Amino acid sequence: MRICVVGAGAIGGLLAARLSLAGNEVGVLARGESLRAIASNGIRLLEPDGSALVVKAIDVSGDAAALGEQDLVLLAVKAHQLAGVAVSVPGLFGRDTVVLTLQNGIPWWFFQKFGGPFDGRRLRSLDPTGELEQAIPVDRVLGSIAYPAAEREAPGVVRLVQGDRFPVGELDGTVSERASELAGVLSGAGFTSKVVRDIRSHIWVKAWGNLAFNPISALTGATLGEMCRFPPSRQLAARMMSEAAVIAESLGLRLRLSVEQRIEGAERVGDHKTSMLQDAEAGRPLELEALVGSFVELGRLTGTPTPAIEAVYFLVSLLDQRIREQVDDASLPRARPAGAILPDQ
Repeated sequence: MRICVVGAGAIGGLLAARLSLAGNEVGVLARGESLRAIASNGIRLLEPDGSALVVKAIDVSGDAAALGEQDLVLLAVKAHQLAGVAVSVPGLFGRDTVVLTLQNGIPWWFFQKFGGPFDGRRLRSLDPTGELEQAIPVDRVLGSIAYPAAEREAPGVVRLVQGDRFPVGELDGTVSERASELAGVLSGAGFTSKVVRDIRSHIWVKAWGNLAFNPISALTGATLGEMCRFPPSRQLAARMMSEAAVIAESLGLRLRLSVEQRIEGAERVGDHKTSMLQDAEAGRPLELEALVGSFVELGRLTGTPTPAIEAVYFLVSLLDQRIREQVDDASLPRARPAGAILPDQ
């Protein structure tokens, strides 16, 4: 299968390396230091058991057209980076190309093929101008959740901490031939993958934890284990997640875990730095709207009070703005992102 991984961060590098080793024709759409490192040295994957693999049979380019038409496109960039790649991603599309989304948090397509009163509604916090919907036709899209905890140690170097699950699902809840084939491709690369009928509920369970632990960690510098062991931060996370559980219920989503069970799951991961903390420490803009701002928007849409979520959102928004002001990159906005939700908006 011809597969292009868009983005060469922790999850993108992990997927590209494993899928290439499984015999797929893998390309990576990357830029900057990652592009140069992979072109020169391939991808180095550090496994949890201490072993290391170097995978060089990967075609890497900063130009989607140079990589050509693909059978499968894996969107492995962070949610706030999607707008920057959306214009080039169509260059990877053939007639039947499938796009698998792997972003943390709530996806921009959340209400597409959703049914009910919100069917087709565009979330302003995630796709303020509709450019993602226009560039990536919803009929190409399948959803997924990247459960592995991984870290990008250097350009082209990825450390897998733990985890191997990548469930996939059609947005309309059907079990399609293409979804089954994709789950098989991921399973063949050493991951645990299956087709799920309620992909949004599965996404919500992971987003539930990201909603609380990512911004708290970015604000405090604490690891997952530290946040769970410290009673005040554990309580704050629980309040945020309880507010989000009410939103889920109002949307008809079925959550298979309690708030405490979700926190216990995060605690078992141990002293792992969340992706938002990694970005904050590296001075990179934060994945803010998909992980936190979208919950504020969904709360207002459903009439659900979210005082704890909003308080943390406004605080981490200031942190994100300060980071953006310090980044020497003319392509990044210096003010809040276009989809930002303001107090009393």
